[in-house]
Amino acid sequence: MNSFYIHRYPFIRLLIPWIAGIFCGDHFFDRSWAPLCGILFFGFFAALSFALYFLKRYSLRWCFGIAISALCFTGGWLGMTGQLQQAVCSFPKEETVYRVLITDAPQPKEHTYLCQALLKERRDTAGIYPIGHTAVLYLQQDSSASRLKSGDELLISARISPPLNNRNFDEFDYARFLMRKGISGTGYVASGKWIKCDGMNNFDLKSVASSCRRNVVSLYQELGFNGDELAVLSALTIGDKTELSDSVRESYSVAGASHILALSGLHIGLLYTMIFFILKPIARRGNIGRCVRSVFLLVLLWTFAFFTGLSPSVVRSVSMFSILTMADMVGREPLSLNTLAVAAWLMLFCNPAWLFDVGFQLSFLAVASILLIQKPIYHLITVKSRIGKYVWGLMSVSIAAQIGTAPLVLFYFSRFSMHFLLTNLVVIPLITIILYAAVVMLLLTPFSWLQIEVAGGVKKLLEGLNFFVRWVERLPCASIDGIWLYQSEVLGIYIVIALLTYYFMNRRYRNLQICLFSILLMGTYHATLYWLDCPQTSLVFYNVRGCPAVHCIKSDGQSWINYMDTLSNEKRLKHMTANYWKRHHLLPPQEITADCRHAELNRQQQIISYHGCRVCVINDNRWRNKSTVSPLYIQYLYLCKGYDGHLEELAQVFSFSYVILDASLSEYRKHLLESECKKSGLRFISLSDEGSVRFLL
Repeated sequence: MNSFYIHRYPFIRLLIPWIAGIFCGDHFFDRSWAPLCGILFFGFFAALSFALYFLKRYSLRWCFGIAISALCFTGGWLGMTGQLQQAVCSFPKEETVYRVLITDAPQPKEHTYLCQALLKERRDTAGIYPIGHTAVLYLQQDSSASRLKSGDELLISARISPPLNNRNFDEFDYARFLMRKGISGTGYVASGKWIKCDGMNNFDLKSVASSCRRNVVSLYQELGFNGDELAVLSALTIGDKTELSDSVRESYSVAGASHILALSGLHIGLLYTMIFFILKPIARRGNIGRCVRSVFLLVLLWTFAFFTGLSPSVVRSVSMFSILTMADMVGREPLSLNTLAVAAWLMLFCNPAWLFDVGFQLSFLAVASILLIQKPIYHLITVKSRIGKYVWGLMSVSIAAQIGTAPLVLFYFSRFSMHFLLTNLVVIPLITIILYAAVVMLLLTPFSWLQIEVAGGVKKLLEGLNFFVRWVERLPCASIDGIWLYQSEVLGIYIVIALLTYYFMNRRYRNLQICLFSILLMGTYHATLYWLDCPQTSLVFYNVRGCPAVHCIKSDGQSWINYMDTLSNEKRLKHMTANYWKRHHLLPPQEITADCRHAELNRQQQIISYHGCRVCVINDNRWRNKSTVSPLYIQYLYLCKGYDGHLEELAQVFSFSYVILDASLSEYRKHLLESECKKSGLRFISLSDEGSVRFLL
């Protein structure tokens, strides 16, 4: 792009350094020097920008541009650092009494209710101390916990601690994820360890919004919606995804339609378009009419956001369309790259952590790619018929959005839906009809008999939508799964896309050479990383509490995972290790749960022999009070929950090089065994402290 083209979009030039500053602020947050350096640099560049602005020398204009970019960079850095700092809080290590306010409706999990709560104060014998931080609480499931709702105030006795990761290989950074959302700690609250404060029910704005959302779901149920139709309708209209089953989520993901289940830009855009055209006659009355329409749009959009429970994705999307509405109010082009950059900059100024929200990234990249490449794609094929133009227009929009979001989708979800064009060609018009019909259905609440008729039509449309999505899911080669990309590769792919777009806009041979060279460079880089991450013959122990396992990996990608507990939480282990398996291109592991003999693996009496290496898993007392003349040599002694003895008893049976302490051990047992290892001079690794470990064979 030439400089003239860049100067048409000044807010892009501000947004890019701001985003870079947010990334650096997040990455270097744990460095003690980062906040002070950020403040000093911000002050320096602010003063420099102010001085250069009043320096009337045209030849130094570029210095002012650099100073402003540096100022935006340090501004993003400080904004992100400040937001993360607000989530930092120290908690007592022992169980303590807290007064908390539930700020979100509790969500049922497998054995608990998960809720977000504001920690108002901490109480002990010395006094009462205000806190004012947010925590995620896991309340043990019982009849009392099921009746809790947003706005309830509780007294709880629990041990709350800052969020920590399990430090498994390539594990999702859950601790930083919570910090970005302003959550300072997590805690488990057992039954009988909490009471509801009498007369305490705080009805703040968010609580009222959640109550309205529950009322809408109740209305849907009264109108005869149930099962998958109720779940999809609730997700489409009010953003409530609690009723969505795993099978429905998987079907929509494979078909390439999972974006419609997340109430965000698409749905707000359809609502915005409907209201925009309904109020079009008002806008024809000049500037006053356009202002009136914009005010109506703002009020209706935020009212809709309120009724959906003010979820972050909806607030983000409504904020973007509100900025577009205000741009239209002042006579600017409603949707352009500059307006989009303004919306993104303002939102990241208010909440820098939104940058790391997947929905935020996908929404803005989809809109930006549509604005940049939809028209060139549309003009690649000349269509004369009206229906053909509509179909190709819809397909070109879908292709443009898919090109813009595909690298991120591959990075976050490791999946590419092959039939996304077919899916969006049918689903988007169908979703449009369903959303508009749902709005009419809700407006007809005073006329129950007519509302029931409309509800019947909406139900048929939802059944058709679910049937079509499941049909696409069953088509051959519906999706490519198990894809692994690095962050650097994602950035490289977007650079290649930008270069290709620039070439097709200018058609210069030199630009084509640059594109081909960048593609070759990306291919070489990917092939190098792929070779470096090829699997190696090894043993891996994971830090997954409640699931002791030994993973035996072969260099050709085959592997055997030995589960040592009949009640192992295998689902959690697979979820936490999925990225590691994808990165090293492992085939689905064979699951071993009992004694067996293979050509390369032998398991007898909890002793695993693999490639000349022995691992003895101690998860019961079968080896206590046993002795032998010649102790059996094993490389790794894997101590798990279930063994109540001491190391000296095992030393009479085994001779071992390493002791592995599993995460299933209690804190008391872990410290006791650590002390014994230190006393005996044995090398040991505590998985709960070190995370997962790998031994190459």
